[in-house]
Amino acid sequence: MKKVSSVCIFLCAFYSYSCLAQNQHILLSDMDADLVGTNGSTVVNREDTLIDVAVNYHLGYNMIRSANPDVDSWLPDDGSKVLLPFSVLLPDLPREGIVINTPEMRLYFYHQDKEGQNIVSVFPISVGRRDWATPITETRITLRVEDPPWYPPESIRAEHAERGDSLPRIVPAGPDNPLGHHLLGLDIPSYFIHGTNKRFGIGMQVTHGCIRMYPEHIEELFNLAPVNTPVVIINQSYKLGWRDDKLYLEVHHPLELDGVTQENSRPDIMTSLTNIVESMPEMLINWDKVDEAINKATGVPLMVGKQPHSLSEFDFYQEYNEE
Repeated sequence: MKKVSSVCIFLCAFYSYSCLAQNQHILLSDMDADLVGTNGSTVVNREDTLIDVAVNYHLGYNMIRSANPDVDSWLPDDGSKVLLPFSVLLPDLPREGIVINTPEMRLYFYHQDKEGQNIVSVFPISVGRRDWATPITETRITLRVEDPPWYPPESIRAEHAERGDSLPRIVPAGPDNPLGHHLLGLDIPSYFIHGTNKRFGIGMQVTHGCIRMYPEHIEELFNLAPVNTPVVIINQSYKLGWRDDKLYLEVHHPLELDGVTQENSRPDIMTSLTNIVESMPEMLINWDKVDEAINKATGVPLMVGKQPHSLSEFDFYQEYNEE
């Protein structure tokens, strides 16, 4: 795990409910940065569902729901404060191309701006449903199509037919096309990164394995990511990372696949933290905060440890952890 250095953050996210937030563009002054972004908040009324909040701020429903466990998803109390989870730990992988983390339902795109500075753009996504999982693999972009027609596979046509909802062999581009207006093909047959005609589904396990994005986001990614851009799809339900001398833990609910929820990540988290302590004996871990992060799985980075710089600071944190 690499230690963080300073980051300069550009978030076009306006914390008033009447204004749509745009994609997070985070300018990295050093590609070793782990914790990036800044959380926001908004106040909602009873008629505002958490899906409304997610769509208005271009976040995924899973992000809003997990980060606000005490807010009713459908009938929030008037004046409820809702956390907007824009702060994230970057996946512990080489920072290049596209990285898709299925449990958190986010897509990370590492690239450079016009000045040649390193950028990571963070997008919410939808992933494969419980019985039609998004594949965990390494692949690449093989084609780019604007206003794509949809050729539903026979398996999907059969599924619709069973529900009495027959699909044509070709769905032309337009408002009824679930692929939206932009498509990036992967080097995996029948799997794509594409837009949608159903904005409310972002941040859910609802696709047939494809990666679904807000229309504005896929258009942006479409214009930035050329053919042969590497794509890595991972299943990483927790992330550890640094900001300065502080260690953060971000935990997400594991995906449910084939009707079975995947195992809790606690054993792996404990192993990772034990390894950090063994390699850094002076490291202080607040195990109560670790339990809180695991049990709540809010998807929001939580500080769980610190490297002391003086004896007095060491004593303070030692006492804090022994309480």
